[in-house]
Amino acid sequence: MNFCPHCGNPVDPQAAVCLNCGRSVANNSGTPTDDGSFLWAVLGWFVPIAGLILWIMWKDTAPRNAKKAGLGALISTIAGVVLTVIIYIIYFAIFAIRVVGP
Repeated sequence: MNFCPHCGNPVDPQAAVCLNCGRSVANNSGTPTDDGSFLWAVLGWFVPIAGLILWIMWKDTAPRNAKKAGLGALISTIAGVVLTVIIYIIYFAIFAIRVVGP
């Protein structure tokens, strides 16, 4: 199956134009380089700034890979904020118990 190099949607191998975005796919070789690999999400998780940069660079040319990298960065950032809030809540709860006493 071929994929549109512009929007990433599947296209008919004999098609000259993508039915989704209307752009030419005549030079499409049939080998998808925009496969949305899980490894881009892993990279975005461990290095969120890299995931954000890749998302910005690829959002128009490789939308599937961009989505995975951006999603990994977004989830990592949200998880970091949530864990930080939980740690502060636990810290202040312990601190309040020590100051006020049981």
